[in-house]
Amino acid sequence: DTNMDFDEVEALDGVRFSWNSWPTSRIEASRCIVPFGCVYTPLKKVEGLQRLPYEPVCCKACKAILNPFCEVDYTSKIWVCGICMGRNQFPPQYADISENNLPAELIQQYSTVEYELPPSTTSMPPIFLFLVDVSARQSEVDALKDSLEMALNLIPEESLVGLITTGTVVQLYELGNQDCNRAYVFRGNKEYNSKMLQEMLDLGSSTSGQTPHGVGVAGAERFLSPLSDCLLNLQGICEELQHDTWPVAGEKRPLRSTGSAMSVAVSLLEASYPGAAARIISFISGAATQGPGQVVSDDLDEPIRSHQDIERGQKNARFLKQSCEFYENLSKKCIKNGIAVDLFAFALDQVGVKEMKPCIQKTGGNMVMGESFTHQTFKDSFRQMFNRDEDDEIDMCFQSRLDVFTSREYKVSGILGSCCSLGVKSPYVGETEIGEGGTSAWKFCAMSSNTSVGVYFEIVNQHAQPISAGQYRHLQFITRYQAFNGQQRMRVTTVAQPWVDGSQVQEIAAGFDQEAAACLLTRQAIHKCITEEPGDVLRWLDRQLIRLMAKFAEYHKEDVASFRLQETFSLFPQFLYHLRRSPFLQIFNYSPDETEFYRMVFERESVGNCMIMIQPTLVAYSMNSPPTAVLLDAESIMPDRILLLDTFFQVVVFHGKTIADWRDQGFQNNPEHFLFKQVLEQPQEDAKSIIEGRFPVPRFVVCDQFKSQARYLLSKVNPSVTHTSGGGGYGSAGEGINTDDASLEVFMEHLKKLAVSS
Repeated sequence: DTNMDFDEVEALDGVRFSWNSWPTSRIEASRCIVPFGCVYTPLKKVEGLQRLPYEPVCCKACKAILNPFCEVDYTSKIWVCGICMGRNQFPPQYADISENNLPAELIQQYSTVEYELPPSTTSMPPIFLFLVDVSARQSEVDALKDSLEMALNLIPEESLVGLITTGTVVQLYELGNQDCNRAYVFRGNKEYNSKMLQEMLDLGSSTSGQTPHGVGVAGAERFLSPLSDCLLNLQGICEELQHDTWPVAGEKRPLRSTGSAMSVAVSLLEASYPGAAARIISFISGAATQGPGQVVSDDLDEPIRSHQDIERGQKNARFLKQSCEFYENLSKKCIKNGIAVDLFAFALDQVGVKEMKPCIQKTGGNMVMGESFTHQTFKDSFRQMFNRDEDDEIDMCFQSRLDVFTSREYKVSGILGSCCSLGVKSPYVGETEIGEGGTSAWKFCAMSSNTSVGVYFEIVNQHAQPISAGQYRHLQFITRYQAFNGQQRMRVTTVAQPWVDGSQVQEIAAGFDQEAAACLLTRQAIHKCITEEPGDVLRWLDRQLIRLMAKFAEYHKEDVASFRLQETFSLFPQFLYHLRRSPFLQIFNYSPDETEFYRMVFERESVGNCMIMIQPTLVAYSMNSPPTAVLLDAESIMPDRILLLDTFFQVVVFHGKTIADWRDQGFQNNPEHFLFKQVLEQPQEDAKSIIEGRFPVPRFVVCDQFKSQARYLLSKVNPSVTHTSGGGGYGSAGEGINTDDASLEVFMEHLKKLAVSS
């Protein structure tokens, strides 16, 4: 089972390639259609990970790191680098090594190891700057206060904390002042840079004294204080937080100054602790109605921009361009200083995620979206940010840098994920740029053990320069990062895989990982949506699929009946069928904020989670059989079944008509029907266990067949039975879906026709 091999490599190294056998030349590679790349999770929790308490041995020529795939001459104590083929002498402390006495980094199964590096001289605890929107109703502000109180109990006490509130005006609280609560007030319609803040807050002047850590500028500790020193003060301020009392006229929205507050937050960190590990955790309950980053006017008659408004250049989308530029520029300051921005956007309408996207996406911040701060999804997602792992560490890392090293026959084109290019020109950089390209090093202001990136490569070896059989291509990922406890670490993953002669189509096809390929193609499609129309992106995807099938399927020309797919490709067409219907590419019925949210979450997840987003999972529960995975198809909907749907963003328990009737009649309360009671409870328990391990926490929906909330399930299944083809009654043929979408069967017929004739 090839899939098992892919999963094993992922468990060991956190990496999954679209193709595991690569052809030896650029021309042959271009004929494979799907990009050569991998989804990599740099800080994946690897079982039995070797933590090495010493510094790594580097190749003196290219700086790649000693690994199990290097050739070693034990007699003369020389090793050959797999990246540049340079010969290196082992350092003196390796004098005793032999084939039977190997250091961990040369042992075959430790292709991923972690080095603990000496502490940096400027090491200091992380900074958490909370940015709270008080323009919301009092019930929302109260819910936020409870969650802030919880966070203060979860954050280690040596961390530095700060608080900014935003409404009509922006307030920055002086937490270091024990005598009285004092806040500095800023206008909500203005952008503030770090120079302005230095002067207004008297930061860095000789009269201010020195900060406790000796790192930041003098006076900074008044606003960003160790939690242990200001806990009582901060708790007192939080308890007294009130809904913004500024008067709002009848037909107006409250004045909300999100952009102004963001500029104060970024400039405060930039002026106080430049380059320190910091997060701005923002809680926003509506769209900015004034100042930089404005989304909409305060006039309630004007709706917030929709996809259509933006496309047509309507009046209510007039702020978009300028606001996007404002946040784009702010994100550059964040990246330079290593600040991550988290956004918890909870409101019934949009809050401006589309505008704020670069600040979150490029800094590796978290994005969570919902309807109200009183909902469990918010509370649980926020708590999960500070969850501790089995080593009692908070799963949060800072100031990460990822370097990619490739052997000379291929190069790196770029990365799609929550990071940004460091502009490092090196021999490993390809000509083609995909996403953050033109570099072999990237910066992540923040990262967790789930953060995953799509890495794209290009084969540059010419057809005329054959690579001899049995040669391997080498790839090394080096991730330097600061753990939550301030420790500097370096994770090194090395992969070596054989080259395959381009004429060996069967061998290349056998190494195709259709799930990783679908994830890499989806990331590319999402990226294309920034500059292209969704319709054009769908046509591009269709062309890729048709060409891939024409190349790798078995068929006689012009004979549809002869079309066969081998196992490694068998599910790929249906992945793309569901992808075409997904919120990543379908903007109808979604707001611009929702679209950006879905896309942003996809671009940072592992293959397993991305596959749930592309093709949700469906499990059936009934009285006469154990829980079974069933097809994501209208035919799976039956009156005597309960279905559990997982779309990653929602978890839905759907009761068939008969089951719902029995439940309403209370059969489950009768001891004779204990089996029915079990069938009712099992999907609820399974849903809970899915929800527990996931970030952002999904929305939980319980619904019944033919009731309004059933739409959560009906919109996801393949409409094999529609309102025109019959179905929709209580029979066993599944439920008819009201849609004009083509079903998977029709899609496959078209695909086969086009593939055999191309």
